Amino acid sequence: MQVTETLNEGLKRAYTISIPAKELEDKVNAKLAEAQPTIEMKGFRKGKVPMAMLKKQYGASVMGEAMQETVDGAMNEHFEKTGDRPAMQPDVKMTNESWNAGDDVEVTLSYECLPEVTAPDFAKLKLEKLVVKTDDSDVDEALENLASTAQDFKDRKKGSKAKDGDQVTIDFLGKVDDVAFEGGAGDDYPLVLGSNSFIPGFEEQLVGAKAGEDVKVNVKFPDEYGAENLAGKDAVFECTVKAVKEPVAAEINDELAEKFGAESLDDLKKQITERLEVEYAGAARMVMKREMMDELDKLVDFDLPPTLVEQEAAQIAHQLWHEDNPEVQGHDHPEIETTDEHRKLAERRVRLGLLLAEVGKIQEINVTEQEMQAAAMEQARQYPGQEREFFEFLSKNEQMQQQMRAPIFENKVIDYIAELADVTEKEVSKDELQKAVEDLEAE
Repeated sequence: MQVTETLNEGLKRAYTISIPAKELEDKVNAKLAEAQPTIEMKGFRKGKVPMAMLKKQYGASVMGEAMQETVDGAMNEHFEKTGDRPAMQPDVKMTNESWNAGDDVEVTLSYECLPEVTAPDFAKLKLEKLVVKTDDSDVDEALENLASTAQDFKDRKKGSKAKDGDQVTIDFLGKVDDVAFEGGAGDDYPLVLGSNSFIPGFEEQLVGAKAGEDVKVNVKFPDEYGAENLAGKDAVFECTVKAVKEPVAAEINDELAEKFGAESLDDLKKQITERLEVEYAGAARMVMKREMMDELDKLVDFDLPPTLVEQEAAQIAHQLWHEDNPEVQGHDHPEIETTDEHRKLAERRVRLGLLLAEVGKIQEINVTEQEMQAAAMEQARQYPGQEREFFEFLSKNEQMQQQMRAPIFENKVIDYIAELADVTEKEVSKDELQKAVEDLEAE
């Protein structure tokens, strides 16, 4: 077997591999000889089929196996010898497509190498960690927000007009062409005005109504309405307003705490404090991570695999296009061109991704099975009632597993670097931390 280099430019490599016909023939003969004792054929006892007949019967398929194994072996031997690590799956093509048995085999091998990555001295990395201390006012604000979400309603003064946000109790009967339709009636229905619970235009017409009044609500069902017999039709709802109630926040007491699964108000306050501390720490970590990435991007510089950068730039352009065009859900859209800005961002992502991967490899940082299970459990919560189906899908989808593993790995490497870096804590207010996070999102 002969390997000849045809391209060595930057990180791009290309080779021709020539495999002598005799080498393939010897491999085929060895495979057939190994299988001969187990083969049965009509007219021959088991293990006694002549080699010539075995070649005639199985030679073509065994030759295919031998060629694949030989090419794979040649590639592995090449990578072990050169130390090259392909950035992506190498491209292997057979050049003599009119190959016949007895001919030498020639293939081309081309790929882009991963660059040599030298990590900087992380001890010289100076980072700032924002620290927010949770105080009573933060807890009180959170309690008030919880109380507002657990709001109740109380009767307004007699004769008061309903306002947006009020709850009106109504009896209603809907008609199309003066004929009542199925599902268009209800008694003692508590409707919060502005909740968009009913079809567009319905709730607005009850604003200003008083308890005891009869109101006719004229609406038009949307063209895409689920019931075909009503889609696009004009309708009249005869409504009787039986009560008008204003929203009131729940009282902050043990009863409120129990609604949110706490044993008491003190227990709820403790839970809120712990949750806020976790939220502040997570936000601060996000800010410090960006600072770390910015600093690392200044410290490292090496050649990047062009195809990796091109693919990352295309992905960035595609993602940003969909963010600007949220109404387009699928991929039936014009071709999206990448810009210099996309490529610059792609170069940063690829460069930092390769650096973190190299650090993780050297330090033998791995994602444990327990960490993957915890991540899977967290993601499964997004599919209530379908957890089992989610886990089955995940177990069969290697790409999704990798998407789940990648951020866990990255965070573990980030934590490793942060432990070595010179980190200074800076106490800030909650608002200052929030602004720092907003500044990140605006970039």
